[in-house]
Amino acid sequence: MTSLFIGCIWVLLAVVTALLPMRRQYVPGVTLLLLAPVLIIWIGIDFGWIVGVLAAAAFVSMFRNPLRYIYARMRGEKPELPK
Repeated sequence: MTSLFIGCIWVLLAVVTALLPMRRQYVPGVTLLLLAPVLIIWIGIDFGWIVGVLAAAAFVSMFRNPLRYIYARMRGEKPELPK
C-alpha cells in the first residue's frame, strides 16, 4: 500500500511540475522521469503485472515528448528545445 501512496505523491509532483514555466521544468521533470521506472516496478510487484503495465502506459503517455526527445538524441538527431 505504501507504493500506491508514493505513486499518488509522484502524480501530484508531476502536476505541479507541469504547471511551472518551461525553463523551470527541466530539473524536477528529469527527476520524476528517472524515479518513474523504480516506482512502476514497485507498484507492479505489489499489485501484479497488469497494474504495472497500466502504470507503464500512463508513464509513457505523460512523458511522451521527453521520451521522443531522448529517442531522437539516441538516433543522432538534434531536435530543438522549446524556449
